Amino acid sequence: MKYPIGIQNFEKIREGGYLYIDKTDLIYDLVNNGVYYFLSRPRRFGKSLLISTLETYFSGKREMFEGLKIAELEKEWMEYPVLHLDLNTERYATPKDLENKLDLFLKQCEALYGKNPDEYSLATRFEGVIRRAAEKTGRNTVILVDEYDKPMLQAIDNEELQDEYRNTLKAFYGALKSMDRYIRFALLTGVTKFGKVSVFSDLNNLRDVSMEFAYVGICGITEKELHSVFKEGIKELGTANNMTEEEAKAKLKELYDGYHFNEDCVDIYNPFSILNTFAKKRFGDYWFETGTPTFLVELMKGCGYNLKKLMREYATADSLNGLETFRKNPVPILYQSGYLTIKDYDMEFRTYILGFPNSEVENGFIRFLLPSYTGMDNSEATFGIMNFVMDVRNGDTDSFMKRLTTFFADTPYELARDLELHYQNVMFILFKMLGFYTQAEYHTSDGRIDMVVKTNEYIYVMEFKLDGTAEEAMQQIESKDYALPFECDGRRLVKVGVNFSYEKRNVERWIVK
Repeated sequence: MKYPIGIQNFEKIREGGYLYIDKTDLIYDLVNNGVYYFLSRPRRFGKSLLISTLETYFSGKREMFEGLKIAELEKEWMEYPVLHLDLNTERYATPKDLENKLDLFLKQCEALYGKNPDEYSLATRFEGVIRRAAEKTGRNTVILVDEYDKPMLQAIDNEELQDEYRNTLKAFYGALKSMDRYIRFALLTGVTKFGKVSVFSDLNNLRDVSMEFAYVGICGITEKELHSVFKEGIKELGTANNMTEEEAKAKLKELYDGYHFNEDCVDIYNPFSILNTFAKKRFGDYWFETGTPTFLVELMKGCGYNLKKLMREYATADSLNGLETFRKNPVPILYQSGYLTIKDYDMEFRTYILGFPNSEVENGFIRFLLPSYTGMDNSEATFGIMNFVMDVRNGDTDSFMKRLTTFFADTPYELARDLELHYQNVMFILFKMLGFYTQAEYHTSDGRIDMVVKTNEYIYVMEFKLDGTAEEAMQQIESKDYALPFECDGRRLVKVGVNFSYEKRNVERWIVK
């Protein structure tokens, strides 16, 4: 089996004999049930391959689709003029970079379909090319835009630059509405949806299929596809990792499954991680490692986001579909970027419940948070956690408590303004990190945290007070009988009362029993 790692060109995949998951029935349905579409999916989720497949289809290349579902569905196979704009290939540091990219695209189109010197702007030139392509070929124009939002995403931390990109793109994409009579089909794809009041405010004819049930599987890999198309690959993966076929399936599901794009969506697997896993016959954090969520973490820190909500966040459909308030609310961009996904839906209140899609994303994201919230560098944080876990496993309570203080030693200045939230966030990260190696339970309320950590030999019952005393924390454990359920367990029971001091910005004292 040849896996198309990094290959996003449909014809190259078909001609090279690479594995292709047949989505062409969905493509046929898309092109025959509308004209103007928008699709949002996380990065490396197959959007570029979808665009490439559509380009080949609208070029009338029937031979490329032999043996695929669309070969039985399509009877005409007509060739249309296709204008394919890929905004993924440029680094947009200045407004001129975007203008140069659009100018180059238009020059290539004008070389094919002619130029009018009276067309003075990028938008009017685009209008002219759409019209002349249709008039010259006798068939209406197809427009495919890959990563329409790349310039705006690269300027997401620069409001002034983002406004300039927004204004340029809003006028440019406006040609899709003014040239309606000359357009056969148009699809814009991207990671995010900068809502109806911005880039798309003039495109009220654009149908957003990102959350439509009919198209949830148009990118990504469904479980049915995984178990049928990758049947032999699963066996080989299991053999290479000393697993049964069922164990390999379970591991794939744990690591890479779990994306949902509406409340009734089947589970969607991450295609990039799946293809890399089968090609290398090793499980790994392939998707997470290709892009670090630095901006998202800075955004969460800047707006005082409570990290515990990552486990169960709430959002309306309207908030998920727009990013206009992302500087106050990071949830929509966390969802659209693929770090959170839909886990459930409350019909009464029409509210989505969000969480991490799978353990690849959860583990990678939590590990990425630790250096950002503690001021440590990556290697220091990694070894700190490793030693912290070893101390917990060995029952060395004083050592792991001393190590705990190092995670608070260099509180970043911008986080010191709300020490209680910072304290809770760091403790949440440490709890989650501990949970990757031990069993851990965690609860917070009114300036206190209680935690239960279980290893093979020890059970720790821990109470953390904020600006109280270690004695009060221990008294809480005793008076509330927190340790009672574990007294007959057989493992050694350790009670730890801890006080965190506002003044010291760190753990002030602890008691162990």
